[in-house]
Amino acid sequence: MALVTGAAQGLGRATARRLAADGFTVAVNDIADDGRLTELAASIGGIAVPADIADPVAGPAMAAAVAKQAGPVAVLVANAAAMAMSPFLESAPDEWWRQIDVNLSGHFRIIQAVIPGMRAQGHGRIVISSGWGVIGYPNATAYAASKAGLIALTKGLGRELGPQGILTNAIAPAFIDTEQLQVDADDAGISLDEMRQRYRDEIPIGQLASADDIAGAVSFLAGPGSSAVIGQVLQPNGGVTRTRA
Repeated sequence: MALVTGAAQGLGRATARRLAADGFTVAVNDIADDGRLTELAASIGGIAVPADIADPVAGPAMAAAVAKQAGPVAVLVANAAAMAMSPFLESAPDEWWRQIDVNLSGHFRIIQAVIPGMRAQGHGRIVISSGWGVIGYPNATAYAASKAGLIALTKGLGRELGPQGILTNAIAPAFIDTEQLQVDADDAGISLDEMRQRYRDEIPIGQLASADDIAGAVSFLAGPGSSAVIGQVLQPNGGVTRTRA
């Protein structure tokens, strides 16, 4: 059983489809169901479990409902994210806390909720989407801080849970051709096509990753071939964070 948060669109949606193709029954979560979750669940033979994971009650209750309906979660993909872009000195406190509450604290509670089932199985995979937590990004400081917290969580859980057969790793992609690019373009005051080109210029291989590209990395970390990978941050980003002389 796999649970993917933030699955209504973009990377979460592609990941849910990939894990279903890998043979998992997949529960798909997002803050609300506007029809996309139900459609996705039906198309992959999974279940739709809308809930705001920032809610201290609703998030864990959703994870418990998944286990009750379909069995213990063996793979958790912590993908849901809130993002508000603005210069740091103009960032409102409520925007800061919303991003922390969803991206970091929300997944902290979801992870706590699924660990007992993983322990009972003697096996588990937790894959965290960390995005700008590695290098940060202008006008996205709160988002990057929350994602850096997830990287630290990844490393801590890797050490603590690894001996129990529960492996935690993170992925840190850079520029993915998803709906998020329009948010970036609006913040930069340029067109979507110009945003795509700006990002291509920053990527050594000169092309944006697709959501399916990154879902493949998640599939690897969720599968048996990653048994030696623990507490790591996989960076499938076309060389954006390449080693430099």
